[in-house]
Amino acid sequence: MTVDTRPDSRVVPAGRRRRRWVDVLVWVVVTPFAVWAVLRPVPADVHFRWVQLVAFTPYAALASAVAPLVALASRRWTALAVSLAATASLAAWVLPRALPAGETAADGPPLRVLSSNLLMGSVPATALVDLVRKLQPDVLTVQELTPGAASALEKAGLARLLPYKTERPRPGVGGSAIYARHPVTPGQAIEVGGFGQAAATVDVPGAGPVGVVSVHPCAPSRADRFRCWADGLAALPPPGRTPRILAGDFNATLDHTAVRELLGEGYADAADATGDGFVTTWPYRPWHFNGFGIPPVTIDHVLAGPGVGVRTFAVHTLPATDHRAVFAELVLPRAA
Repeated sequence: MTVDTRPDSRVVPAGRRRRRWVDVLVWVVVTPFAVWAVLRPVPADVHFRWVQLVAFTPYAALASAVAPLVALASRRWTALAVSLAATASLAAWVLPRALPAGETAADGPPLRVLSSNLLMGSVPATALVDLVRKLQPDVLTVQELTPGAASALEKAGLARLLPYKTERPRPGVGGSAIYARHPVTPGQAIEVGGFGQAAATVDVPGAGPVGVVSVHPCAPSRADRFRCWADGLAALPPPGRTPRILAGDFNATLDHTAVRELLGEGYADAADATGDGFVTTWPYRPWHFNGFGIPPVTIDHVLAGPGVGVRTFAVHTLPATDHRAVFAELVLPRAA
């Protein structure tokens, strides 16, 4: 009897099996960042879950630097090329937020804008009025303004600092208002899904009328709120012939399609323009979603229309809210 001592061709050598496992592990590291880099520039909301994830693009850009190191250490050259392309793309979208845009060409009067989400009217009126007294904004936009909060702000003396206003308080999260140092002409509020985004024209001496919107679409926290969120952002006005300011809680970052479209139309984000684009605004206090802690992101913005310059940007904390207030000093074009 002859015994066949030849190796079984079906048996994979240990070295080859090890190489296959290394291949799998390297691509497990590289693929998420590659997919992120492909989806981020898509000019549409790919999926509800992607709308939630894309807010964390700055974190993804930072973490993506690990992928080329893993690919290089394992000598997987195709994976290295893919990971380098993904990291470079993410960095190109994110890093400019830390670079100031430079001097503004506007030479008209300044306009100081402050915006705060009051968390269903929870912020003590005296705290907000004290911040207004300290910063001396010309325009204050508030979100989640309840009837009780509106009354408390009146009693705390807000009207003595900002005597002109258009208020749309309501119970819960849907109220908003615009307070100003200069005369205000109320505009047509943007009503979507129970959220009223107040709009007005502020007559600024030396500059003329300036359009202002207190921005607050509903949050895309659930799939059934996605359309409300998207419609609320889509309803924001494009830049017009007169200066326009959008200030408030956008529930969206610079990586969301709707905000990118606003920037493409000519708006400038004040934080991005001053190199403060990595300053986060929410959640200021620990916040959990489905049992997971949420790292802070930048969803509160001051957007300035074409011709409006940005001098400074800062965030400020107020008690009893999960949002930081945003403050920007703008420069308006001089009236003709």
